[in-house]
Amino acid sequence: MGHAAARPLTWSAALRLGRVSNLPTVWTNVLAGAVLAGASPASPWLPALLAAFSLSYVAGMYLNDWFDRALDAAERPGRPIPSGEARPDAVLAAGAAMLGAGALLLAWTGYAAGTGWAAGLAAATLAGAIVVYDWNHKANPLSPVVMGVCRVLVYVGTGAALAGTARIDLLAGAAALLCYLVGLTYAARQEASDRLASPWPLLLLAVPVVYGLAAALPDPVACAFWLLFLGWTAWSLSFLLVPGRLRVPKAVGHLIAGICLFDAVVLAAWGHPGPALAAVAAFVLTLALQRRIPGT
Repeated sequence: MGHAAARPLTWSAALRLGRVSNLPTVWTNVLAGAVLAGASPASPWLPALLAAFSLSYVAGMYLNDWFDRALDAAERPGRPIPSGEARPDAVLAAGAAMLGAGALLLAWTGYAAGTGWAAGLAAATLAGAIVVYDWNHKANPLSPVVMGVCRVLVYVGTGAALAGTARIDLLAGAAALLCYLVGLTYAARQEASDRLASPWPLLLLAVPVVYGLAAALPDPVACAFWLLFLGWTAWSLSFLLVPGRLRVPKAVGHLIAGICLFDAVVLAAWGHPGPALAAVAAFVLTLALQRRIPGT
């Protein structure tokens, strides 16, 4: 199926291409990655990292639509490329430019912060993982793992830029986040059919729940954030598992927003209740933005 004649790119189409409603989840990943690396969530290098990972995320979404343009023409003709709201060549150029800019900014931040080459290595790995996922995610059974790795690299890249090393706290938190993203991405792969082929991969979502409880238990404030994360995860899963409530797109959007709540647990458990509250605010913002700009 061919594409409709492209019109000038509007702000609405540009924002939908980038799924920018989900950007607050990237920002909280940066905050959580900073504290897990032993750095301050108020580091002066944080704005540069927020910009670098935001560029990388939006770039990944643009390239995703470019690689999926033929399939979207058949299954989701309302997406910006098949509907004619965006030219494929312009989407590719913008995605590639943002991906390069994000990688360079992350590498520069590590160099300027005095942590050496580690951030540059993380930047190159993240850019490569994004391209690999976008290029071959539909037929690849391991694509949920690749997507999870992309998110984990926000934690790792933040730690590399601010500390230069990967502490055990950072690796453990990254492993829990990876399990969350693999389970979430598996559910997202069922979105087109709006039905769940098998519930078993969703068991991976139990890993961040258990990890969060273990981290939060000594602190009643952190436990309160954990209860919020637990309740939201259970509510989101009800749209996948409870008969009569099956709504895969709603569940996926809710679970994406829940990334912020996982980060809130991490921030509170490591003694930063203020940033944890900011992560909850980011969760609310994500849900609000998803009502205007689809997150999937």
